[in-house]
Amino acid sequence: MRTQHGVCNLCEAICGLTFQVQGDGPQARIISVKGNDADPLSRGHICPKAVALKDLHEDPDRLRQPVRRVVEGGVTRWEPIGWEQAFDMVVEGLVKVREQHGANAVAVYQGNPNVHNWGNITHGHLFFSQLKTRARFSATSADQLPHHVVAHWLYGHQLAIPIPDIDRTMYMLVLGGNPLASNGSLMTVPDVRARFKALKARGGKLVVVDPRRTETAAIADEHLAIDPGSDAAWLLSLVHTLFGEELTQPGALEPLLDQVKAVRDAVAPFSPEATAAHTGIDAATTRRIARELTAASSQGGGVAYGRMGVSTQAHGVVCQWAIQVINLLTGNIDREGGALLTSPALNLIQMKLMGPGHLDAWRSRVRGAPEFSGELPVSVMAEEMLTPGKGQIRALVTSAGNPVLSTPNGRQLDEALTQLDFMVSVDFYVNETTHHADVILPPTCFVEHDHYDLVFLHLAVRNVARYSEAIVQRAPDALHDWEIYGELAQRYARRAWSLERGGVRSRLTGLLSRALMKRLSPQRLLAIGLSRSGAARRGVTMARLRAHPEGIDLGPLQPSLGKALQARGKRIDLMPAAIRRELPQLIAPFTTPLPTGDTGRPALKLIGRREVRSNNSWMHNSERLVSGKARCTLWIHPEDAQRHALRDGQTVTVASRTGRIQVPVHVTPDIRSGVVSLPHGWGHDREGVQLQVARAHPGASINDLTDDRQTDRISANAAFSAVPVWIEAA
Repeated sequence: MRTQHGVCNLCEAICGLTFQVQGDGPQARIISVKGNDADPLSRGHICPKAVALKDLHEDPDRLRQPVRRVVEGGVTRWEPIGWEQAFDMVVEGLVKVREQHGANAVAVYQGNPNVHNWGNITHGHLFFSQLKTRARFSATSADQLPHHVVAHWLYGHQLAIPIPDIDRTMYMLVLGGNPLASNGSLMTVPDVRARFKALKARGGKLVVVDPRRTETAAIADEHLAIDPGSDAAWLLSLVHTLFGEELTQPGALEPLLDQVKAVRDAVAPFSPEATAAHTGIDAATTRRIARELTAASSQGGGVAYGRMGVSTQAHGVVCQWAIQVINLLTGNIDREGGALLTSPALNLIQMKLMGPGHLDAWRSRVRGAPEFSGELPVSVMAEEMLTPGKGQIRALVTSAGNPVLSTPNGRQLDEALTQLDFMVSVDFYVNETTHHADVILPPTCFVEHDHYDLVFLHLAVRNVARYSEAIVQRAPDALHDWEIYGELAQRYARRAWSLERGGVRSRLTGLLSRALMKRLSPQRLLAIGLSRSGAARRGVTMARLRAHPEGIDLGPLQPSLGKALQARGKRIDLMPAAIRRELPQLIAPFTTPLPTGDTGRPALKLIGRREVRSNNSWMHNSERLVSGKARCTLWIHPEDAQRHALRDGQTVTVASRTGRIQVPVHVTPDIRSGVVSLPHGWGHDREGVQLQVARAHPGASINDLTDDRQTDRISANAAFSAVPVWIEAA
């Protein structure tokens, strides 16, 4: 028996773990998984998902070698093949589509786990960039895209997202976020319950704004049950109050701020009295919250933080912009107790390893939706496959993603995938999406490769550096994700040589650079990056990282905006042109009555729900995570249940513009009247899915109800919140 430290990189918390392992080599068995008390960030915290890493590693449904889909007599089977044959099939399939239909006929979808696996980050781009396609999609546009747009506008870089200083703040306003279930999101904050407890112990206050009494709302000092989709109007009324009551106090930030008067003028129509009827939050409460947040600035700091619920709605970008404006006008950006930029040992921004971002450099073929940083929004992916014409998507590469369950109008995408000429998935499961693939290339799982977090340390509430070795040795014929992408990149480049533009010299240079990168492991690239970043001056070297697998503490967040600000002229433009155009249009949606269904009743508003024992769409094949009482239930307020003559546990039909599902209801006062809630990531009982445990606990997919036509008005981010639905007894 041996003890080894590692991490859980399933979610953004990246908690430090201690593994008990029996045996050596690929046959070694994980006996136990516990939190690592010595970890300076997670401090011993662990959630049920980390324990299930053992289940993931041992899962008999997890693919361990490449497979190809074979259909004989209408029956589909998966045939194991070798890596050489698999790589040849993938390259030939993709090049054939490109030769016949052009580069944009090949699409890429990258799921959420890509950013949690450093091999995907270091080497995935080698292959994806070779495809020369504009049909790039990722989970970003079904999640946090508004954060990146606003960070790019205000601070000059898409990753320059100020992080709440939760360990020192005296006032935290949380909108549309549930850190107790998510372990923090766009705010890497393990052990968040203890941190909220410490906030209260030092005399601070936690306020949660959410249509549902979430786990976080349940421990908050105050919960405001806002009407879904009206957050932008409420946030603008807070800004209105800051100006109207002369509460603005930007302090040291004032010399950096441009267009303050333009913001004042733009929010003039959004008084708390004007928005109260739309938001469900009375004017007196709104004004009090604005005063409390301002007062906290002189008492140790306060911060407003908004997450999924305010990002994935029709005004997601406006919401995230308004949150930053509130923090800036109250002087709570770049100060202890407010929100600060992080200083990771390997800084992707300062080292220019990630571009600053750009919005609307081009638009999608069918709908004309804007790109962001080279990616189109997932809401247009299916229509780009289904609509004939030049540039129609005819081939797809998916990487660690399940968009049939995780993007809006999933049934439409499910149908679109059946019409592709070729599809390949880099994934270790045959799931609701990958069962359409012609070839599946499975990488090693989390405990079989080393890890250094390249992204989420940029978002952590404390500066740390942590490298962990593989816990279990991989099988001799298994490949890491970075090896898969390196091999694909080199083979594709050789095969597509004649399709490339540019001179022979530039193409040869590209081939040589890809060949070199293929030989450089993520670990070697990390060592090079640390040596060039000056991390050694902070005590971070590969030798020290290996000697301290629990992590190296680099201290609390510190003010750094003066140095880190990437915006033009080192100034913050508070009124981007797109916001200026959008604000006058904002009130109209709130004055439009909800549509009525066949019964004549107004629609209910559907919102999502996150659970600590789920990880989006793909950890439901662990028996320990799905056991117990069914969790895929539709929450409904008692008043609405009475109006619809429904009882707790009864199965109902839920319908929307895009689809219908059946699901049991849970009658509870913990949700606002007029609103219903369903968790995301379920819906596993589909033909072709090879997930035994998940299919035994299938649930229903909320994205069979969400609408691909309902998006954020600026970025086209998916708008999952406030979807009109109608319910009736099944």
